[in-house]
Amino acid sequence: QVHLVESGGGTVQAGDSLRLSCAASGRTFSSYAMAWFRQAPGKEREFVACIRWWNVDITYYADSVKGRFTISRVNAENTVYLQMNSLKPEDTAVYYCGAQFRGTCIKGDTGYDSWGQGTQVTVSS
Repeated sequence: QVHLVESGGGTVQAGDSLRLSCAASGRTFSSYAMAWFRQAPGKEREFVACIRWWNVDITYYADSVKGRFTISRVNAENTVYLQMNSLKPEDTAVYYCGAQFRGTCIKGDTGYDSWGQGTQVTVSS
């Protein structure tokens, strides 16, 4: 397993941008599909975005963030990023990164091997 640490959250206004980072430990980072999920108060954790481990040009997004968020990874840095533009109040949540060994970017959160502690994103109107 990999150990994951998210950073980059904060409080911003609607329309602003943030970039989240997820740093992973371990030497097999490149073999993990990496995903971002989020959980708003009183709601279940939901899929946001995922990037494959074997073809990093292929990414997946929730409809609610498509066109505004971009997931990317730098294997040499053991890091996955989530660039969030045009933020909306409904994007307010704790954002988690998850790692799935040789995974297929499933949208359910039960198939991931490791999770970070989360980083809070708050978007005010």
